[in-house]
Amino acid sequence: MPPSILIRRRGLPVTWAASALCGLWLASLAAAHYAPALPQSAIAQPTRQFGLPFAGVPGPDSWLLGQGYGNTTGAYRQRRSTYGNLQGIHAGLDFSAPCGTPVRAIGDGVVAEVDGPHGSPPHNVVIDHAGNLSSLYGHLLGRSALRPGQRVTRGQVIGQSGDSQGTCVSAPHLHLELRDRAHQRFFNPLPYIAADWDTLALAGSFGRGYEYDLSAPRRWQTPDSQPAALRGGRLLNEFARPWPPAPGGAR
Repeated sequence: MPPSILIRRRGLPVTWAASALCGLWLASLAAAHYAPALPQSAIAQPTRQFGLPFAGVPGPDSWLLGQGYGNTTGAYRQRRSTYGNLQGIHAGLDFSAPCGTPVRAIGDGVVAEVDGPHGSPPHNVVIDHAGNLSSLYGHLLGRSALRPGQRVTRGQVIGQSGDSQGTCVSAPHLHLELRDRAHQRFFNPLPYIAADWDTLALAGSFGRGYEYDLSAPRRWQTPDSQPAALRGGRLLNEFARPWPPAPGGAR
């Protein structure tokens, strides 16, 4: 039933009721983002227990790995803005794909949210998995037909890939994250997902790889050596000697 009908039946002023609904939404958003992080000991260790979010062979006409997880140059440039609450790193994997490409669950689980408050608009899905892990599928083309509480199996289509800028031309891609169920810890998905990452990392990147700290130039320079992140923690990449420098200064 539409909320407006409910409001009239209960005799509440529309503006008051709308404000109350908005307040409840903001409260749920705050609770989702400020829940205590789960202890590391309660979270499943990586055993390549998940699969890729796309089927078929990667390539220019299907899908490619666009941006890795972690200390990417793109995240560095936005470490104080877009990624400021994620310790300055890109907290997921970006897969380039034409809009409408079927997105698949990386593992068995239960749908926790459809278009929930955990980012990557315009549409997203969160699935809870065993081991207190959650996967987030962001920038989906439309609202998923799934419902919270519904069980899904690995490889099941859960939506279609979209574009973070809503054009299907500017930035068509899927953003995939692996988190703890409290949505406070963010993990490098590579050791959790069974795939040929060495080959996937060879082509398709729309960035320039990883940001250097010239004081420790080998740190965080490979896809599998990226650090985990904690929501609200200090910036990990506030480097004194960065390379490349952020054009126009750090944002």
